[in-house]
Amino acid sequence: MLVGLGALWLVGFFWAYFLAQSLHLTREIRFGWAHVGDRLEERFTLINTGPTSAIWVEIIDHSTMPGYNVSRVTGVDRTSQNRWYTQGVCNQRGIFTLGPTTLHTGDPFGLYSVSLHYPDSAPITITPPIVPLPTIEVAPGGRAGEGQSRPNAFERTVSTTGVRAYVPGDSPKWIHWPTTARQGSLFVRLFDSMPSGDWWLFLDLDEQVQVGQDAASTEEHGIILAASLADRGLRSRRAVGLVTHGQEFVWLPPQSNDYQRQEIMRALAFISPGPLSLAELLTRTRPTLDKAASLIIITAATDGAWVEALLPLVRRGAVATILLLDPLSFDDNSKGNTNSGEEAISSPVNPLGNNPNNIQSMLTNLGVTSYIITKDLLDRPEARPGKQGKWEWHISPSGRAIPRKKQADIKWKELA
Repeated sequence: MLVGLGALWLVGFFWAYFLAQSLHLTREIRFGWAHVGDRLEERFTLINTGPTSAIWVEIIDHSTMPGYNVSRVTGVDRTSQNRWYTQGVCNQRGIFTLGPTTLHTGDPFGLYSVSLHYPDSAPITITPPIVPLPTIEVAPGGRAGEGQSRPNAFERTVSTTGVRAYVPGDSPKWIHWPTTARQGSLFVRLFDSMPSGDWWLFLDLDEQVQVGQDAASTEEHGIILAASLADRGLRSRRAVGLVTHGQEFVWLPPQSNDYQRQEIMRALAFISPGPLSLAELLTRTRPTLDKAASLIIITAATDGAWVEALLPLVRRGAVATILLLDPLSFDDNSKGNTNSGEEAISSPVNPLGNNPNNIQSMLTNLGVTSYIITKDLLDRPEARPGKQGKWEWHISPSGRAIPRKKQADIKWKELA
């Protein structure tokens, strides 16, 4: 018995020793960031180069992404490998970490245990979803180029509508030479005087005015609106900026490139409500705003205290579009608004008190465009993030995962 126990102890020792030297785990991902609702896929490969089998191997994942756990128990034969894939849905916006990973195993007799720690990890940014929105017409702002015509403008644009005969006082640089050559007399170009300001997105994250919980809250709906409108503006080649103040101040001046898209989405990924009101935010940023800008203000504040802070910007020439999040529709204790589907953006007068219709009437009298946004905005099937089944991916140069039908050629990259 002593000899048998000694032999068992010796076999177990060398078995565990070879496992510690020969087991290797690799962990790979397809992309570095995604939207809420996207599917995250990883590939694990457990390699055993030694002469002993790993009958049981416990994989412990230390990722920080909520609701995502790929821990499991598996095994691998000697001089072989075991590969498997894991999937999960990105349920919450934020910046999280995939990995590190710990591997537990041991000899088949349970005498010795082996722990291998793999510190490799990779950050993953989960941004708010970009959803198709009902019609929201952003009022164009002050600089010449596009938008509503402005009579007697002092600026000339590059957009022409025709030609007319030259009259004394016209600038020689506006002469249209092809027409002049054909007619034998001087003709000058006619210009459109139409404004086209940059888009400034103001997202109100005052913690005192937020209503609702989790995804059914004014906070999340406001962030989704900001992300979707920023995407719309950048796709139309506008310069889009973001201003908000939650726990941290976010100031992104308007730009119209892919880097700006990433910066806006990254800022919206981890922003959270803070103590600063919309009135204070408008007052603090007023000196730095271009008077030719289009302001898009997203707020759930129904007290109207911020309207006074908006007026100086409007008098300077900025054009505002207000998206009013209806707190009644987000409050489960309120009978609220019964609109749905395409009625998620509406403007009828509601006889109920303490609702954004009172502010909307005030804004209308001031000539400011406004919309009322209800919780039903995301209840339409086409606007629900993560409802598109098993997505397959194409990776853009910026690292974004774009759904498509074929995924065989998408490269994997190891956690570093």
